[in-house]
Amino acid sequence: MFTGIVEELGEVTAVENLGDSSRFRLRGPVVTEGAQHGDSIAVNGVCLTVVEHEGDEFTADVMAETLNRSSLGALAVGSRVNLERPTAVGARLGGHIVQGHVDGTGTVLERKPSENWELVTVSLPAELARYVVEKGSITVDGISLTVVEVGADRFTVSLIPTTLALTTLGIKQPGDPVNLEVDVIAKYVERLLAGQGASE
Repeated sequence: MFTGIVEELGEVTAVENLGDSSRFRLRGPVVTEGAQHGDSIAVNGVCLTVVEHEGDEFTADVMAETLNRSSLGALAVGSRVNLERPTAVGARLGGHIVQGHVDGTGTVLERKPSENWELVTVSLPAELARYVVEKGSITVDGISLTVVEVGADRFTVSLIPTTLALTTLGIKQPGDPVNLEVDVIAKYVERLLAGQGASE
């Protein structure tokens, strides 16, 4: 489990196309400290498994399902990525519960800079809109954010200077894809209520 608090801005150093999957090599001195084979690291909000680890780089295999459902397929050598290790049991939950299981992708639609913060509008797939609420949580490229406003096909988030400086949302431009993970609690509530209706 992750919390959506990005630990560092890493970089893709190699991409190997394996046909029905890809192998990525990524640089991240913070997240690779003490990393071992089989560990999990979230890359732009996608939970990946460490296959190899050497120095400040690690490799991870990405299957077709992940490439199709997320924006990882658009990554290339030199791409910057948000990196986060799983939260330790008993640690502070700085953001919200993030599984690293991307629900879909959105597109940055607009950026409105202010003196000390920036308002960013992101497109919202119709099938995810029911899970997003004003002042609720959403994960964008692995970043735990609070929804400012939500519409039928878009939502806005307000980014503080720290987020702009230390994550990919500081460099994403209109037209760029982002990974979205909605609050898992909302999905469980929906499933439970649907089951209750069926039993009645």
